[in-house]
Amino acid sequence: VIRVRMETAKRVVFTSMLEGNTVPYMQNDLDTRRVEDSNTQHNGQKATNVFAQKHTVSRSKRGEVLGSRGGFRGCTIWFTGLSGAGKTTISFALEEYLVARGIPAYGLDGDNVRTGLNKNLGFAQEDREENIRRVAEVGKLFADSGVVALCSFVSPYNNDRELARQLHKSVGLPFFEIHVATTLEECEKRDVKGLYKKARAGLIKGFTGIDQPYEIPVNPEVTIHTFNRTVDDCVQQIVEILQENEIVPRSAVEKVIDLTVSEENLPGAIEEAEKLPSVEISKLDMQWLQVLGEGWATPLTGFMREREFLQCQHFNCLLDDGVTNQSVPIVLPVSTEDKEKLASCKQITLRYNGVAKAIIRDPEFYEHRKEERCARQFGMFNDGHPYIKMINESGDWLVGGDVEVLGRIVWNDGLDQYRLTPNQLRAKFREMHADAVFAFQLRNPVHNGHALLMNDCKRQLVERGFEKPVLLLHPLGGWTKDDDVPLGVRMEQHKAIMDEGVLDPESTVLAIFPSPMMYAGPTEVQWHAKARMSTGANFYIVGRDPAGMPHPSPPKQDIYEATHGGKVLEMAPGLTQLEIIPFKVAAYDKKAQAMAFFDPHRREDFDFISGTRMRSLAKAGEMPPTGFMAPSAWAVLARYYQSGAAHTAQ
Repeated sequence: VIRVRMETAKRVVFTSMLEGNTVPYMQNDLDTRRVEDSNTQHNGQKATNVFAQKHTVSRSKRGEVLGSRGGFRGCTIWFTGLSGAGKTTISFALEEYLVARGIPAYGLDGDNVRTGLNKNLGFAQEDREENIRRVAEVGKLFADSGVVALCSFVSPYNNDRELARQLHKSVGLPFFEIHVATTLEECEKRDVKGLYKKARAGLIKGFTGIDQPYEIPVNPEVTIHTFNRTVDDCVQQIVEILQENEIVPRSAVEKVIDLTVSEENLPGAIEEAEKLPSVEISKLDMQWLQVLGEGWATPLTGFMREREFLQCQHFNCLLDDGVTNQSVPIVLPVSTEDKEKLASCKQITLRYNGVAKAIIRDPEFYEHRKEERCARQFGMFNDGHPYIKMINESGDWLVGGDVEVLGRIVWNDGLDQYRLTPNQLRAKFREMHADAVFAFQLRNPVHNGHALLMNDCKRQLVERGFEKPVLLLHPLGGWTKDDDVPLGVRMEQHKAIMDEGVLDPESTVLAIFPSPMMYAGPTEVQWHAKARMSTGANFYIVGRDPAGMPHPSPPKQDIYEATHGGKVLEMAPGLTQLEIIPFKVAAYDKKAQAMAFFDPHRREDFDFISGTRMRSLAKAGEMPPTGFMAPSAWAVLARYYQSGAAHTAQ
């Protein structure tokens, strides 16, 4: 670790923090006089008896221990543009994005550097050149150490930016020039620092864009137009370039991988599918196909091959091209008969109720080791567990491969308008101008205790400075066990909650998450959280005993410890960019006649209304205590529990 200290403008001293000694490194005058040949000025070596020392630690070795993504990712990203263009805003947002994904990055801002390292430089052209030269050298050192250096400087001259590029090119370090191409007119409108107003009034001389030129980059790696765009969109534009150049692994890119065949290519794909060998899939398989097709399991490109399955089973992650949390296997079981029939095929059509729904390319068949799968995923192997029972009854082989889904999957049950894809939800949040999205996963009816938690989360986000936090109320819409409330009833109940204003309809999006429920406890809750990241959610509320259920064998205690789901989420790899908000315990406050956060000092004032008690009240046609649930929402549940359908399910 090296601290650079400017003792005077004429002496630079490097202090070794490891050894505690001060070593004079360069004592020559820092001559900032303009020289006609800028290459001589910037590259000319003045100090004598100075010898470059070769590192004994290679870049690849640094990459192994720096950050959590593995591999050397050092580079410099150079943001250039007019004052007020958005360089620092985008740079710092990119820094936050990369660090949250285990990629070390550091933002070097023009104003920050000028208050320290370059505080002896002004804004004359020769000082600007020296300013850029020094920063380019610092960026090069950061990049060589394995850090992504993010340099935000007006840097108006092409020659200076080219010098910075060549400094990196000469030592084999990647350099990306990012032109933040906000117009002068727009920058003047923003004028966050009030500098344009002063420049127009003649109070600032030599201000770029007013009385000093800005030379537009000739061939930048990225040109960003910020007008009417979100910061996140601008960041993603840069991230995609970094991915193409192997700086950022595919797993760190938030672009949703939608596997649905486009409208223009759909007729041809369907025609091909009808000619291929096929296999019939179950409703459960169809639900997982929808999950894959819409991009909830990004970066998966199909049902898991054996390599992906093993990574998921043993590490709860996908490990190729970076670490991506994927705690549950998304696999397609087939019978031995189907495996023998299709093993030599290069493409296979998947049919549901006889209709072609998808094509699998380059299929790979491997053994479905059911007991091992269940032991690792559920921590048990007991046929009394309903999802384990379905696994046991499924095929003895698994087939994986890239999937092409033949059109958007719909169920025609009156609820398809709620089945918004990750990309549709992202668009919805942009339309609402959301600056934070907090997601709540549920498979049960909503009572006022749940609403209290969600509203309190919104309050916390507003207090932290977010102006438009939006709630994603996201009930699970795939398979659930027979005694759970059906999806249609739950959606009607959730809508009643919103209609009564218990949750603000202006800042809440009610949508269906298409995944089946597995009741796999802390293992599954990671999947629930990770999938919501594909929507752009950056906060996730985790409840008590998420994805849990009673043990199927006596004494029927909970399979999973109630707090482990939340604890695991806070530690889970690949979820660092998602902030976990623990579920506070809420109960009915008899004095306040409302749901409230439990106060152990007033234990006798609180009533914990269990699900069993709630069902008993609903079946009997009785009302719960005032303030427990919105009356119209309770009426929905009462009708269901008093119906023959509920009796059959129970």
